[in-house]
Amino acid sequence: MSWQSYIDDHLMADIDGCHLVAAAIVGHDGTVWAQSTNFPQLKPEEINGITTDFETPGTLAPTGLYLGGTKYMVIQGEPGAVIRGKKGAGGVTVKKTGQALIIGIYDEPMTPGQCNMVVEKIGDYLIEMGL
Repeated sequence: MSWQSYIDDHLMADIDGCHLVAAAIVGHDGTVWAQSTNFPQLKPEEINGITTDFETPGTLAPTGLYLGGTKYMVIQGEPGAVIRGKKGAGGVTVKKTGQALIIGIYDEPMTPGQCNMVVEKIGDYLIEMGL
């Protein structure tokens, strides 16, 4: 299966009439493996911030999580494994695997829990596959 099919067939799939606004799979080095057509252009410092927060949890909380210049308030996650952010009625979930970051951006009517489920399920699968 291609990386793009993980985006198109799984991350952007319809769940109870809802779906993510945008999604991407990005290598730890910042290389985009696959993304939805409307995923924001990531800046190197944004990837560095995410990577640093996974290594030292809590570093993004004071400044926020930025994706494509959009700021998300960091909310509870799983230290070293998942970062969650909120902005208005939407937000973001970032799941770390051994080689990549799975990023899902959502907005209403999708709920934070639905976004978490989709992103973390793909992340857990990739971890099981050694990726």
